[in-house]
Amino acid sequence: MGSTPKTIPILLVTANVGSIFEDPEPMLKIWTEEFLATVSKLNPKFIALHCQEVGGKNYENSMRHVEDFVNLLMQSNELRLFDRVRVYLDEDYSSAENFTALGNVYFVHESIENVMIWNFKELEFEACSGKEIHSGNIESVVTKEKAKFPQDFFPKCKWSRKGFLRTRWSIEGTVFDLINIHLFHDASNFIAMEEFPSVYCKNRRRALEHTLQRFHDDEYGKAPYFLFGDFNFRTDTDAVVKKLTDGLRTVHVQNNKNNELTKLQYTNEESEVILTVGKKEFNHSDHQNIFLNPSVTYLKSFDKEMSAFEDNLTEYPVTFQPSYPFEESVGKGSCYMQTRCPAWCDRVLISHAAKALIAEETDNVIYDLMGRNTCMGDHKPVYLDFHMSI
Repeated sequence: MGSTPKTIPILLVTANVGSIFEDPEPMLKIWTEEFLATVSKLNPKFIALHCQEVGGKNYENSMRHVEDFVNLLMQSNELRLFDRVRVYLDEDYSSAENFTALGNVYFVHESIENVMIWNFKELEFEACSGKEIHSGNIESVVTKEKAKFPQDFFPKCKWSRKGFLRTRWSIEGTVFDLINIHLFHDASNFIAMEEFPSVYCKNRRRALEHTLQRFHDDEYGKAPYFLFGDFNFRTDTDAVVKKLTDGLRTVHVQNNKNNELTKLQYTNEESEVILTVGKKEFNHSDHQNIFLNPSVTYLKSFDKEMSAFEDNLTEYPVTFQPSYPFEESVGKGSCYMQTRCPAWCDRVLISHAAKALIAEETDNVIYDLMGRNTCMGDHKPVYLDFHMSI
């Protein structure tokens, strides 16, 4: 009889952490405790945590808390047996042409042998040993590749931090890339609902196509890759609104001074407002039940942005609720904010070659939200837990 193929339990996590740095005193502890509880429950031996908006929106004031965030993880009891660590934090906000606010954190358990990381300068693998933290300006760090998207990808955004941050790994000779990515958001609900694909969707598509083409023509040689981050994928907003307001009357609310449209209100026969849509408002009269109810599958049918990339990427079935936008108040962690139509912004996507590395016969691939009932900021982390064949 043949020997059983060797596998290693892997945990991939994407987390837009921007809002936890807006209120770091309670949030850093709450967030890390939930993350570590998930690690304890799943018991992985290799962890990849990809963060976006490291330091938050007011990064000049908040970046000092990033060190506390990393220390909470590295000094935790749950990760004490992970003896090799690599941290890449793009924190140099003074460099507008390079700054992405991305952070990649990797933990390797002591039980894993023969782990190597790619040197993008020497074009060869080097042994991964010890614990290294690369922060501040990381442009010269050779064990990562970082790129910021050209400004013309997001022409109406004065200054974008969007881009990707990649590492390449070899575990027992099995080679794969781990890529953190952050794509552009929807700035206005009005513009988002003009058409599908919206101008925002087209910008995201252009940036992702650019990235995938770069890997297709990879100067470092092709490798299977896991692409996980905040893709900012949104639902077809116009179609969702039409679904929610079928049979309702539309009321246009305008600014008295300039007659500019400020809100769309959809009312029933009793003139009760059922749905209100503004530039940064998306408010249903039964908001939480409509979007939190797991039996409501209609919303997923309007999650269309991923379909444009199915030739290059695949994804495990999304059976969890939308990952954004959740309330940022500690006591309301399971509720959605009434600002945007809830959407699956945060994803773990996989190249077809990488899918072949996943040992599906173990029947324990888990693709889910983290902290469903805990305040994790406006984005819930999303994770993929699986065994990799090596």
